Amino acid sequence: MQLTVKELRDDTARKGRATVDLAAMSRLGLMSGEHVEVRGPDGVVHPRVWPAHVEDEGTKVIHLGAAHRHAVGVSVEDTVELHPTDVDEAEALLLGIPESCDLTEPLARAIKDHLVGCVVETGDTVATPTNGEVAQDRIPVRVAGTRPGSPVAVVDSTGMKLQTYCDRTESVDDGPTYADVGGLDEALHRVRELVELPLRNPSPFDELGVDPPTGVLLHGPPGTGKTLIAEAVANETEASFVSLSGPEIVSRYYGESEEQLREVFEHAAENAPSVVFIDEIDAIAPKRGEASGDVERRIVAQLLTLMDGMEAADDVVVLGATNRLNAVDPALRRGGRFDREVEVSVPSAEERRDILEIHARGMPLADDVDLERYAERTHGFVGADIAAFTREAAMHALERIDGGPGSALGATILGTLEVTDEDLDAALAAVDPSALRELSVEVPDVSWSDVGGLDRVKRDLREAVEWPLRHPDVLTRAGIDGGQGLLLYGAPGTGKTLLARAVASESDCNLLSVRGPELLSKWVGESEQRVRELFERARDNAPAIVLFDEIDAIAAQRGRATGSGVGERVVGQLLTELDGVEPLSDVLVLATTNRPDLVDDALVRPGRLDREVHVPLPDKAARREIFAVHAADSPVDPAVDFDRLAGRTAGYVGADIAAICRRAATYATREYLHEGRESLVIDIGDFERALDAVDPSVRSSTVDQYETRSQERPTTQEGPSGFE
Repeated sequence: MQLTVKELRDDTARKGRATVDLAAMSRLGLMSGEHVEVRGPDGVVHPRVWPAHVEDEGTKVIHLGAAHRHAVGVSVEDTVELHPTDVDEAEALLLGIPESCDLTEPLARAIKDHLVGCVVETGDTVATPTNGEVAQDRIPVRVAGTRPGSPVAVVDSTGMKLQTYCDRTESVDDGPTYADVGGLDEALHRVRELVELPLRNPSPFDELGVDPPTGVLLHGPPGTGKTLIAEAVANETEASFVSLSGPEIVSRYYGESEEQLREVFEHAAENAPSVVFIDEIDAIAPKRGEASGDVERRIVAQLLTLMDGMEAADDVVVLGATNRLNAVDPALRRGGRFDREVEVSVPSAEERRDILEIHARGMPLADDVDLERYAERTHGFVGADIAAFTREAAMHALERIDGGPGSALGATILGTLEVTDEDLDAALAAVDPSALRELSVEVPDVSWSDVGGLDRVKRDLREAVEWPLRHPDVLTRAGIDGGQGLLLYGAPGTGKTLLARAVASESDCNLLSVRGPELLSKWVGESEQRVRELFERARDNAPAIVLFDEIDAIAAQRGRATGSGVGERVVGQLLTELDGVEPLSDVLVLATTNRPDLVDDALVRPGRLDREVHVPLPDKAARREIFAVHAADSPVDPAVDFDRLAGRTAGYVGADIAAICRRAATYATREYLHEGRESLVIDIGDFERALDAVDPSVRSSTVDQYETRSQERPTTQEGPSGFE
């Protein structure tokens, strides 16, 4: 039976297995776990078959790992012949490992565990992950002999004998394949269409009378997998891969940079089919009008000449990669040069799960570890961050059992080593998303319980942030569309900033905190550029909260400003970002102010900061909670009656009550250190003295103004206003 080849994406690719659509298995009378013969133009392999996913049923497809595809000489979308077959069980194997590896019991056990279930033949080389190491760190294990004759299936009872061989010319890393690329299905599919098809089968382009694409430009944040995609495509197409990093060819000597570029393209043409990969292309091909020196202009001109001189018969495709797409010279971004631009974006939760499975497939995870939970908690992580996360978890697991520098871990301990939730949680606390390291702040350990009172405000914030994250399906069924942001306003000291920090901490969102002076610049256009970059960073790392503290400082009413007009330009850019062409999906803008009358009216309308939330002065019950929160970690006399204190502090805000608690603690400490108090306990007398010393910081007339605004401008939206 002829079947179409698809890639095998999970860890079964390393176990000598294949998956076939269930209808094809039924027609051939195959049962799960049976061996089959897969025949291609270059050879035969004998994997064990298992049913493919339900969506593949009836499509006549077979999912093969990269090793099997290469062995039979096919690529994805090619066809192979599938036949039932019988394979004898192996009684004994003679295996060779590189002489650089130590013949230890843990290594032998790891090789045996990996080979069980595989079909091997004399002369095979099997890339085998060692126990406890990541999947990319594999050693080449040679099959020197089998009993009975090959091919044979390795089973638990198979005996194995290991010997070493000289490995000076043996490559341990066989290069990334499609199975090593996780969470980038859309980008990988587009690149394969544009690169793999012209290299493997250019005849359709000849029939259509058009030239195949000569260049593809990959763009996206650092660490998302642009280089990995290029290497995987080159490896799967068996093309020569020529990698060139932008800064490597820049030379101070006249003409040398251009000569190096010409040599790279000549080498690629001589070893066609070839993929030329130019990493960080913006470093060598910036916009010529903005280039700082003559060498960059000459390199751009030479690159244009080389790409224009390429012909379809050359079998050379150029892949460029950059995280600064708008910095690349426009002349390169046209048809005939870089014909297509493919975005490699920050992965979603589902894509992060895919990447986590790839990086953890060679890792001994505890049975109760749920990778789904960590995929949901790693907002903003790119592939490189997830690799660092799993590596950090492995290091933490070693630290738990390691006796320190120089200590040796016994084979028994290594055999029981596993990575637990404790290790993964510790790694998550230690690794931050790389794209946010310049802008993110350390989210304080603030929970809703640390915010006394304000129950209505807490409810509004939960609806705006937590509902869309945790119950998106419910909101969709209810027909609730998210807005873009909230404006928290109220008297100074009522807890607006504390609420913003609490919601960021409780929702596990990425927090980008912005202060006015960081955005404002005297140079024309620079402030607007900083606003654009801020929102671009938030979109790339969604779900995210952009916190503008004291927004009235940077978004004041237009028409009142004096001077350079930078404030008006910032307001204009904010309006563009909030409801412009590019939507703010999964990004919430949270702004705070104690002067809502100064904020530009255009910002506080539906679709922008479409929900105004008044943070009022605390009532008696709220004031009691605030006293309890601030006194929780202090040695307060149990006889102190917080209800009585709350009754005497009408008109006080949360910051005033915090000042009373600090002042009472100061009085108690002074008497304990200098006046002979027997014990350090804060009693009611200390609180009484503090009450006399601290007055309300907000005038009643000011409170009336906030109350009036709250009544005149009620919340503009009753549902959640946050993530879409």
